[in-house]
Formats: sequence, structure tokens, C-alpha cells
Amino acid sequence: MKAVILAGGSGTRLWPLSRSNYPKQFLKLKSMDKSIFQLSFERCLKLTGLSQIYIVTNINYKFLVLGQIEELGYKFNEELILVEPSGKNTLPAICYAVKEIKKQGNDIAVVLPSDHLIAEDEKFIQTIMKGEQMAGEYIITFGMQPDKPHTGYGYIKPARPLEQGYQVAEFKEKPDYNTAVRYLKEGYLWNSGMFMFRTDIFAEEVKRYNYEVYEAFNLTVIGEIYDKTPSISIDYGLMEKSSRVAVIPLNIKWRDLGSFDTFYDEFTSDERGNITFNGDILIDAANNLLYTSNDKSVALIGVNDLIVVDQRDALLICKKDQSQKVKDVVEQLKAANNPRADYHLTTYRPWGSYTVLEEGLFYKIKRITVLPGKKLSYQLHYHRSEHWIVVKGTARVKVESVETFVRSGESTFVKTGLKHRLENPGKVLLEVIEVQLGEYLEEDDIVRFDDDFGRSDAQIDSMLHSSYKEIATAKD
Repeated sequence: MKAVILAGGSGTRLWPLSRSNYPKQFLKLKSMDKSIFQLSFERCLKLTGLSQIYIVTNINYKFLVLGQIEELGYKFNEELILVEPSGKNTLPAICYAVKEIKKQGNDIAVVLPSDHLIAEDEKFIQTIMKGEQMAGEYIITFGMQPDKPHTGYGYIKPARPLEQGYQVAEFKEKPDYNTAVRYLKEGYLWNSGMFMFRTDIFAEEVKRYNYEVYEAFNLTVIGEIYDKTPSISIDYGLMEKSSRVAVIPLNIKWRDLGSFDTFYDEFTSDERGNITFNGDILIDAANNLLYTSNDKSVALIGVNDLIVVDQRDALLICKKDQSQKVKDVVEQLKAANNPRADYHLTTYRPWGSYTVLEEGLFYKIKRITVLPGKKLSYQLHYHRSEHWIVVKGTARVKVESVETFVRSGESTFVKTGLKHRLENPGKVLLEVIEVQLGEYLEEDDIVRFDDDFGRSDAQIDSMLHSSYKEIATAKD
């Protein structure tokens, strides 16, 4: 069995926690010591081996994927990370994985999103394994047993019983509340977006019901494939059309972390229905969600049914019943070329992360964290100098041909125009405060000569939105 993890979504309904360059699947929410992607990856390891997992994502997230897997203690084959040239929705993403799997021969594949919260792993695995018995005849989807009317999920209507599940009568879009109540009474299931199939049967059904996608994936070059294929979901493009679709019910605690509504199902509230994480103060307030930066204390007085998400650079306040419209905020930010739609003040890189602490017209101050054994690109800048102060660990600094060790409490200065590199040779995190000085501090003032992660300038630049210059300059 092969496992396919879909890890390319941007999670716009969870802004400002989730942003385009660091979306919800990679977040470690408060009270969680692993990201949602990491939990999904470990779940796949219970289904199959490390070398049997394929991850479909985009160039922006490739090194996030690798870094988070490495953090779990695994060495993952980069060839199993399938980088889409552009986002074309779920059917092309799954077809990409099927194309790669079929190079090794036909097999059973289970397709799982990377942003689902599942509490009962063993029960989940047992139910998924039951699908193998039907995968030779059906394309299987897994339907969640609803525990309440929910307007944020699509629904599946079961039809004729099968040995392990049901044939599917029809798929339904996200309903209004009254319709959701009726669906529950009539035995509908939530559409989980998880699938299992034999790759040859899947290809046959795509050929029959969506020949345009099938024909595109007969090409060889992935860029040409994505130029030719339409953007379409697997539900629209295949599942709603095929007669070979079955559903297996899953009766477990499950949430698709698609919006802030999910927080009310996932986290524990107080006696008045409030969810808080920092010991915040609520007076005469009920049914509120309060998620704030760690260093900030917030008080709510006399308000009900609010979602308040406060980050250092962005604040969201909305009524609970309006949370699905958060994506509209992101669309407006993008239309205004506001980088806060795409970037946090903390940005993650294969070697670690950096956080913009302060900036002005001719300076920028950042906190750089370098993982043990990692190093940044060997590079130079024509218009800025950099002052590095080590606050934790020991840095190996290369400036031109000279290498020195800079220890905690010590500093070094890199003049404009000199080739340089920052490295963590130790076994603990390296933390450095970097002060950039110059009349021009933008990302295009950088020349890279060597990169441990095989990234070219063009590849790295594609990871950075041009409007991000207003907030942070990547130290890469």
C-alpha cells in the first residue's frame, strides 16, 4: 500500500494564524507539541513504510515538509516529495501521485489531507485497512459519522449496503443549517476528503469521466502537464460522476481544521463556553474564542460569540457565525498587495527560522535561529552590512576565506560586498541577533554562491512574494 499526503493547501480561513507561506498544516497550535502535518505523517507510518509515502505539495512548502519530517527524526527521500508547478486543486494533485506510483507498478493508494485532526489513530487505521478488500472494485471515500449539524462540511448520501460500507447515492455541497439537520436525520455522512483505490482503476475512471485531465497526465514533463490540465477537485471531476464509488463510515473523533469553528469542537472551553490559551481575563463574556500571542494578555468584557485572534502584525475580530468569511479578508489583502496575507513575521527555512523584530528606513533587526548542523547560503550583499550577535550556542562564521567561531555573548561584523556564511556546528540551537544596515535592504540585493539544500536563486526567489519587502528580508 502507498500513502499520499496532500500538503499544498493555503488555509485562508484560519488567517492570521495560517498564511500562504506557512499554512495551517505546518502550525503547532497551542497545546500541541507537533504540527498537524507531523501528526498526519506519523499516522501514515502506521499504514505503510517510510519509503511508501508520497507527499504532494508546492515549491514554497517543500523544505517545510522536509524540515518537519526531519524534526520527527526521519530521513525522507526528497524524490517522494512531488512539487506541483501550480495549484490545480485535488484531482490533478492526486493524478500526479498516481502517475509516480504507477512507475513502480499498480498498487493500492490511500489519499489523506495533511490538515485533519484525528484523536483515535488505532481505530482510524483499522477502518482504513478494511478498505483494501473493496479497492479492487471501487474508488472508496471515507465518510465521518456526524455528531451535530455542521454547515462547514460537504455530505455523502449512502445507498446500497456493501460488505464493508455502502455505494454512494450522491455527494452534497455544504448546506445551510436546516438542511444539515435533515441530513443527519436521513443518515448522511460528512465528506472527509480521504480516499482509497487501486491506481489502475483510478486511472480508468479518470479517463472515462475527465479525459482532459487524463490526457494531460499522459505527457512526460510535469510543467507541460500542469499547463494542460484544468483546475478541478476530485469530487467534481470524478467522484460525483463515477458509478464505482463506495463510502466506508468512520465513527471517530475527527475534525477538518477548515475554519475557526473547528476550535470549538477541538479545544476545551470554560463553564461559559469560552476558549482561551494564555490565562486571559473574561468578564461577563460567553462563547468566545481568544487566541493571542504568547507575550500578550487580553481582556474581554461583556461580549459574546466572538473570535479574537491576535498576532504581532495582524488582528482578527469576527462573530462566530461569520468565520467562513475570513477567506474574504485574505482575498482583499492580496488584492491590495498586503504581504500579511502571505507572510508571518517569523519565516521558516530549511536551516531554521528568522523573525523580524524591528525595522526602519536604513536598518532591520532580526532574530535568526539555526538548527544543529545546518548552515545558510554562502552569499554576499552589495548594499548592506550585517552585524551578528550570538545569544545562544556557537556560530561558525565564514567571511571570504577566513573562518572563525563566535560564541554566546560575542559578535562579528560582515562588511558590504564580502562573501559570508553563518553555520551552526553544534548540537544545540544557535540563536543570533542580526542587525542589517544600509540604504537598500531588499531581497534582490543578494548573490548566492552555494546552498546546502540545492536551491537556486530563482527557486528561492519564487518562495518570496515581492510585496514581502515591506515587512522582512530573507536571510537565506
